[in-house]
Amino acid sequence: MLRSDVVTKISERLVQRYKGSGQQAVARLQIWLAGEIPYGYPEIIDKHLREQHIDLLFDAFWQVLPFGTGGRRGRVGYGPNRLNHATIAMTVQGHCQYLRNAYPGRRDMVVVIAHDVRVFHDIAGVYEFLGDSHPLIGVSSRTLAKLACEIYAGNGIHCFLPSPLDDTAVLTTPELSYLIDRFDAVGGINISASHNPPDDNGIKIYDQHGSQPVAPHDQQLMDSMEHATNVCSTPFDDALQQGMVLGIPDTLHQDYVKTYVTLHDNIHAPQQDVPVIYTPLCGCGLTTVGDVFTQVGLPFLVPPNEGPDGMFTVIPFKAPNPEVFQATEPARAFADAEGVGIVLSSDPDADRVGLEVKLQDGSWYHFDGNQIAAVLCYFLMLDPQGPQRKGLVIETLVTTKMLGAIVAKAGESWIIDDLLVGFKYVADVLKTLERDGRYRHVTCSPDQLVLAAEESHGIMVLPTIRDKDATPACLYLAILYQRLRREGNTILDYYLDVLAHLGGYADVNRSIMMVGADGVLRKDRIMDALRRRPPQVLAGQAVQKVVDYWNEDAFGPFVSESDKLPRNVVQMMTDRFVITVRPSGTEPKLKFYCQLIPGSELSSVRGMGLLNELRGKADSIACLLYSELLSLIDVSIGPVGLLLPDIIDLDRKCAFEQKTVPKLREKISDGSVTRLDDLHVWLTAEVSGLIPGADPLPALRAPVAYLCHGWSDELGSITLFRDLRTWAM
Repeated sequence: MLRSDVVTKISERLVQRYKGSGQQAVARLQIWLAGEIPYGYPEIIDKHLREQHIDLLFDAFWQVLPFGTGGRRGRVGYGPNRLNHATIAMTVQGHCQYLRNAYPGRRDMVVVIAHDVRVFHDIAGVYEFLGDSHPLIGVSSRTLAKLACEIYAGNGIHCFLPSPLDDTAVLTTPELSYLIDRFDAVGGINISASHNPPDDNGIKIYDQHGSQPVAPHDQQLMDSMEHATNVCSTPFDDALQQGMVLGIPDTLHQDYVKTYVTLHDNIHAPQQDVPVIYTPLCGCGLTTVGDVFTQVGLPFLVPPNEGPDGMFTVIPFKAPNPEVFQATEPARAFADAEGVGIVLSSDPDADRVGLEVKLQDGSWYHFDGNQIAAVLCYFLMLDPQGPQRKGLVIETLVTTKMLGAIVAKAGESWIIDDLLVGFKYVADVLKTLERDGRYRHVTCSPDQLVLAAEESHGIMVLPTIRDKDATPACLYLAILYQRLRREGNTILDYYLDVLAHLGGYADVNRSIMMVGADGVLRKDRIMDALRRRPPQVLAGQAVQKVVDYWNEDAFGPFVSESDKLPRNVVQMMTDRFVITVRPSGTEPKLKFYCQLIPGSELSSVRGMGLLNELRGKADSIACLLYSELLSLIDVSIGPVGLLLPDIIDLDRKCAFEQKTVPKLREKISDGSVTRLDDLHVWLTAEVSGLIPGADPLPALRAPVAYLCHGWSDELGSITLFRDLRTWAM
């Protein structure tokens, strides 16, 4: 069969299966096959033209990888809806054209290029049909950063790259923000997928302020990218020789470090003779958190094999995310062996912070981003032994309401607490204050910033670094740990005191992962249903108010098409909690947030009892809401599926609940398997795609424990069942 016949047949199948979206996929497929896209690899795409790859083809071509919260992020692969040389090249070329329009006639433009450590090796096996060697295998963030250098140089724009001759060099997100200001650069980019698995990558664009652009500026950027197929480039070695690619002086890195050393010195920390455990989760954080710790003389230990590693080899689930408790499991084991009671972490680009604290019974407590924000805000503003600062606190609308209570008690301070999700909106407040001296009801200077925080483990304390940074958070938490340890307390004890002081706040955030084109349609259906028929009751509570950020009467007209995605938010308020629902701008998920607020009645419980009571209420509300949201798209999920981690796709959760659970029960009861090890082998094979490239068994402990509780009367006499229950517990 001739290739043209193959293309025709596959095109017809795409349209037959996916209708209008299939036609869009066919149009893009033909352009890429014709070689009209730079770095498009038409010969590789040609190998996709098989019936068994129809779904992959559609997902790779039905859309251009969206420009979400400041940039593009997605799976590495071939086609416009994947992260690859072509999508990077067209994004960078579009940025060049945007800069030329923004700075007409300027010849001395410079940008700063950052990147993390990740390397693509197709751990999910998506491209096994291409064999062991194809153009994307082994492509790293560094590879794509050097490609970006070539394109900036080809467009006459100088770029600063960390150590151009050293391919092990990295640059974190916060230091990128710092350097843009120091170089008086017109902007910058970061090649990173943040905390995503290693099969993903991304590119974020930064403006001249070291922040990500907001609407309508991001729309202007996207418009430039849309037609940027004519890529200009200069080979990297030539660009380096011509002085178009420049290294970053080490003195500027030391200046970044000194900004936080000064913060440390101003706190009058006690003598620090006990180490903390810090893990960069195989990312870049040793160059920021690690260097600051070293400079201030704060002793720290790094778990084995958790330095820079683009495969995140030792990180459970391949998920280097401080929000995921399992991510620090090896670090906690190391801390146990070293006798250390704290684990601090940062994600691969070192902007998010993680905190785990060891309790007196030997267990570990995972702090979520809201709790970290509350601890730091209290420490900075109200702690009698802390700095007792007054000033400005900024948070997004889904971040804990406790910060407002802290600001109120501190007095002579302000809070801005209703921003859309994303640190670019925090930076926009600071830019507005710098320009106008006023932002809505607040009149102050950016220098009066005490803290900016978001629920997804993001912290900012300096207005000169306009993105979140794990470094100051780790520094303050380490200092607090040292002090409390001498007093015989933990940071959890500290948080419990804050909770008792401020009232019954609790926050639970969940995500419904829905991948592919069907996932996009499902997310849209849920958001549309919430708008057309706002619920009158949520999780058993009457809804008092519904706020739709797409309401142009309330929040103003959309200033650009790019304004719609971040404003795709519906918030519902009851007397006891606030629920906010929004699609993620960078990942294939619907996110929702449950914020429990103090009621009029006072609980008689204190300490861990109060925390557990509040968390239990918030968890129950979140589980009910999860099911209620799915009912809007006629999907039902039970308690077993709800107990699976939210990094697992919804369809896989349903398949586990509906197919794997009955098989598991049968395996235990029919005697075909008698040893736990053999059952684990079968179970691993059965759910092999649950978390691609990672051992799925740790993700099954909670749902299996729930199942064992329900099956105990019927299966309790079977030895294998008892062994399984012991493992799950």
